[in-house]
Amino acid sequence: MPDHDADDQPPADPASADDPLAELADLILNVGRLVRARTPSGEDAVSLTETERTVMRVVDLFPGSSPSEIAGRTHVQRTNVSAALRALEDKGMVTRTSTSGRGVAVAPTQLAADNLHTLRAAWSRELAGALGDDLASVLRCVELLSRLERRLIDASAQE
Repeated sequence: MPDHDADDQPPADPASADDPLAELADLILNVGRLVRARTPSGEDAVSLTETERTVMRVVDLFPGSSPSEIAGRTHVQRTNVSAALRALEDKGMVTRTSTSGRGVAVAPTQLAADNLHTLRAAWSRELAGALGDDLASVLRCVELLSRLERRLIDASAQE
């Protein structure tokens, strides 16, 4: 039987335990949960609900988006996006500006930028302790996950 590289192997059955894409998704979800559990709260950072975090991520990535565009990119119902935007506006995290007609453009505030800076600094410290100095692997992982996030968001916006 010939020796095959992993690249030569047929795709694993998605239902099997050895499907690398399913394993990647499972790891992303679990690592996200573990990082979130170590996220600063209280006076150090503005506390956000899960929906507010989801909406805020899209507002940060796509400033000037309309509420409908945010709903499309997040797969969150438009009414829930509107409620999250009201809460985020009350917390000083976003501004909504009228555009032509009845349109609205949503943008992050300086408070949102400061909050994200605080969170990213805490996440960086946490991961540095866990990963040490393997920066080359981290950069490859960031590139892969960024590409995955953009493709999933773009696919959501087109549905």
